[in-house]
Amino acid sequence: MTSLKPSSPTRKRALLPPKFVQAMLAGHSALGLAFAALIYIVCLTGAIAVFMFELQRWEQPDIAPIPHTVSAEVVANALQAGQRQALADNAAHDLFIMGPNPHSGYTRLAVGYRDHETGVRGDWIANADGDLIARAQAPWTTFVTVLHGRLHLPHTWGAFLVGLTGVALLASLVSGLLAHPRMFKDAFHLRWGGLRRLQDADLHNRLGVWGLPFHFVVSLSGALLGLATLVVGVLALAAYDGDTEKAFAAILGPHAGPDESAAPLPDIATMIRAVQADKPDAVFTSANFDHIAKVDQVVHLGMRAPGHLPLANAYYFKGDGTSLGDGGLEEGGIGQQILGVLQPLHFGWFGGIPVKLAYGVLGIALSIVTYTGVTIWLSRRRDKGRPAPGWEKIWAGVGWGQPLALGLSALAALYLGSPIIIPAYLAASALAILFALGCRSGTSAAVILRTASAFVLLAVVFAHLTIWNGRVVDTMGVAVDTTLMLVALGLLMPLAKRRSGVNQMAPSLTK
Repeated sequence: MTSLKPSSPTRKRALLPPKFVQAMLAGHSALGLAFAALIYIVCLTGAIAVFMFELQRWEQPDIAPIPHTVSAEVVANALQAGQRQALADNAAHDLFIMGPNPHSGYTRLAVGYRDHETGVRGDWIANADGDLIARAQAPWTTFVTVLHGRLHLPHTWGAFLVGLTGVALLASLVSGLLAHPRMFKDAFHLRWGGLRRLQDADLHNRLGVWGLPFHFVVSLSGALLGLATLVVGVLALAAYDGDTEKAFAAILGPHAGPDESAAPLPDIATMIRAVQADKPDAVFTSANFDHIAKVDQVVHLGMRAPGHLPLANAYYFKGDGTSLGDGGLEEGGIGQQILGVLQPLHFGWFGGIPVKLAYGVLGIALSIVTYTGVTIWLSRRRDKGRPAPGWEKIWAGVGWGQPLALGLSALAALYLGSPIIIPAYLAASALAILFALGCRSGTSAAVILRTASAFVLLAVVFAHLTIWNGRVVDTMGVAVDTTLMLVALGLLMPLAKRRSGVNQMAPSLTK
């Protein structure tokens, strides 16, 4: 009689070879650690920069918004008013007008001018008739957007570094995806309340999975925006024999010529109507006047037609109204259309407040993914008997020092104005790290800095309400203050729960 042996269960073949997964995990860790601080700062400030237009209104809430687009006559009036003020300020060289755009959520009519030789510039807000009514004052919003875009470094180098950060983030996402083959299978598996390392690992992986399309879009678009100068340089070498001016003109449109002789102001109203004759639904969004009121002046007119993702398409005119073509951002070649969607896709400037809120939440999630990535690595070192308490404290100082530093810089902007914002931010960032190094552990440093961040946000709300008491006409001021209060309470909530848990344990310990 033949004995039947039970057949051994067949093992499922791994989707990816274990050695490949280990290599990806090592590369993911190395890349993340090398760029961790930069990625974290860029992601956190990016989540704030999504609401740039709303924050501008919060900083100057005594000006009523314009919830609709403006007519050609209003734009023409704003041009004349801006040119008069530019002449008075001796800065009538280049002039820019930005109009309300429901697509992006911008609800003001802004007029700016600058002279590159003297460095004099002016930024104004106009009313619904195109008359200048107040100088634009949004120093903290400008600070955050520049910090996100180029880290307050010289423009080319700063943008290049941020672009490299976007590349590093994109590579980290790909390597993280390959290093965790079960990531999608475990998408809803969250071990909460257990070991801190396991909790951070699950939070890191779950937020990474849930927001994966968003993370890819913002990292790729951010890399392309940051490395735009390099892309133009490569284009110049490949297609224009190294002529960067021709390459820039092909992408950004024509520039003004050398003739600086006086000429009449462009008839911007006629230019707007010329575009609308071909596209009746197109509305004005912006106009850039290169060498305003000079013979060789050039106008870049931004007009947006419904049904397109770009903020606007650019139409080019000579000063006398002669058309020079358009940028093709809405209906041009694939390269032109990609260029047109980069900014709205990166910042969520389409679809109104719901899309911006989603971008803000996902941007914070990406910041958490970055922060927990380092804490996981540090926890693994500790579990293997190679703790790095100094680096644990430093990372807590970086992670929770940034909300604190940004809050203190906002407080400085409200009370002291723009000159003190950068020093306040840098000092607070450095002091947070030094304070963390003096704490008992990285965990205790994180708790204290988190608490301090919450109270600083509440102080910002109190300062804003006090400074603008009785002068608020834009409800966005109240909306932002309410949001800051909710964020502060959210930061304090886990600490309150922890304190409540300790109080509940105390009676049992005395029995």
